[in-house]
Amino acid sequence: MNKEAKLRKEILEKVQQYYDEVHKNNNEFIPGKTKISFAGRVYDQSEMTHLVDSSLDFWLTAGRYADEFEKRFAQWMQQKYCALVNSGSSANLVAFSALTSPKLKSRQLLPGDEVITVAAGFPTTVNPIVQNDLVPVFVDIEVETCNIDVSYLEQALSEKTKAVMLAHTLGNPFNLEAVSEFCRKHNLFLIEDCCDAVGSTYDGKMVGTFGDLATVSFYPAHHITMGEGGAVLTNRGTLHRNVLSFRDWGRDCFCGPGSDNTCGHRFDFQFGTLPQGYDHKYVYSHVGYNLKVSDMQASVGVAQLDKLPHFIEKRKENFVKLKAGLKKYEDYLILPEATPNSDPSWFGFMFSIKENDHFNRLDLVEHLEEERILTRQLFAGNLTRQPAYQGVKYRVVGDLKNTDYVMRNGIFIGVYPGIDDQRMDYMISSFERFFKKKGLV
Repeated sequence: MNKEAKLRKEILEKVQQYYDEVHKNNNEFIPGKTKISFAGRVYDQSEMTHLVDSSLDFWLTAGRYADEFEKRFAQWMQQKYCALVNSGSSANLVAFSALTSPKLKSRQLLPGDEVITVAAGFPTTVNPIVQNDLVPVFVDIEVETCNIDVSYLEQALSEKTKAVMLAHTLGNPFNLEAVSEFCRKHNLFLIEDCCDAVGSTYDGKMVGTFGDLATVSFYPAHHITMGEGGAVLTNRGTLHRNVLSFRDWGRDCFCGPGSDNTCGHRFDFQFGTLPQGYDHKYVYSHVGYNLKVSDMQASVGVAQLDKLPHFIEKRKENFVKLKAGLKKYEDYLILPEATPNSDPSWFGFMFSIKENDHFNRLDLVEHLEEERILTRQLFAGNLTRQPAYQGVKYRVVGDLKNTDYVMRNGIFIGVYPGIDDQRMDYMISSFERFFKKKGLV
């Protein structure tokens, strides 16, 4: 072992020692005092040593860890291509922008075209539609699944419809059979936002494999984390090239960071009115961005990949236990239902309060928060009611009554792998205390 390798080994051993001393046992639970988050990072010494190992290279942009992650994650998600970006929101922006490329010729999405989606969810599933000057068409959801009500699809269709962009809500797949068939029938692009749904399956197939493009987030709340980070996946080489271009400043060249002349024809082409032989590394075919991930982020993701199967199983286990514990309150709660033919990798446990004379959503939220159980609503609730969308051009199909119902009455709480049996039992007992206090049990 040379001097450099020996020194690196000593540093990484110290990092592991630091984890053991500072982080390892920092997980004590005191009922009523320790916060139970709706989501969070789960890690050990592996993530910390990977992170420091990457930092010692001082290769600050995407590098060896990014390459490893993209290859392994694409395989895990049953896709040919994976492009890392700096967030799940960026993944949505890049994926959607890839469909606006002139390289798609007659299928290019153009300003004024329409995209079917839902108003119930996270804003950055819809924002790329608006940012590219297309028109979102909002349809309603089902209360039990919080996913698109597919009975509205044909009604939402117009001669301007070019795509469908939907998220698998909190890990619960939307009706992929109906949506995929609708897109095939009308020659529409489908983007699956899988940011909350890594590992969910539909008809035995991984979500993300049904559409033209899929997106994922690696924010600390999600199934695996890089701190910040995201990815765009596809099985189509043309779309992958477009994704890389929009991610990498809009350039036409596909050389990786630090690479030159991968194609062997760097100075051979004529582009637009540029001089013959203009350096291909500085030819831009799209109005793009710089949304790459750093190798330090990717290194954490590589360590997390090894834990992903366990994380998914723990989420499913917590969901089953929580639903069984709350089943006795079904007179007052609309409990979540998995979409038929699906096996969700749950992000959270979403339920709605049935309207009654005894309590409302806020009453239950305040009780849970007082008992240190963190709650969240279904993100933006109804995007058409949000301040940012008051000047935005969109179309609504129907009255969005279920969207509004969930906005007023919906709550989700955590099922992430950091919630152990002790915490889960406390969460269930907290509901028991609430309903006893209201005289309902």
